Amino acid sequence: MLKFNPQLTPKEMLDLGIFGGWYFKTEENMSEYPKDWFINARLSKDGFKVGLNKFGVASGQSMEVWQSKGWITSDDPLGWFQWYCRYCMGRRIPDVDTFQIKRHNNFGPRHAGAIRKHCPREYNKRPKQRQALLQWAYDPFI
Repeated sequence: MLKFNPQLTPKEMLDLGIFGGWYFKTEENMSEYPKDWFINARLSKDGFKVGLNKFGVASGQSMEVWQSKGWITSDDPLGWFQWYCRYCMGRRIPDVDTFQIKRHNNFGPRHAGAIRKHCPREYNKRPKQRQALLQWAYDPFI
């Protein structure tokens, strides 16, 4: 099995502010997750709001890009974060898990390394990169 060491839980990520508060889009999409994940979550009821993101910037690709790149699986039609939430709740699908863990492991070290090299602990620097790390369960406060 691949090494997988996310630094943040889904609840921590939601509380900090990810995907403009609009990842799940409907309460129906949130219903399978623990209610306590959403008590302090920064969520929007009507669309992406950049101000709900921890670093106040948009970061990442659109759902259309995710689909065109083959990053969306039929098991998790909302993408990586949906997979991660379900993984944290105990669901295991070996092929999907391997695919998503590889994506996670390829993303974080590259971007975290750039922040460590150029601006550690300068939280106002590289906000898009920090927001992206947060959205991949990496601690953006390097």
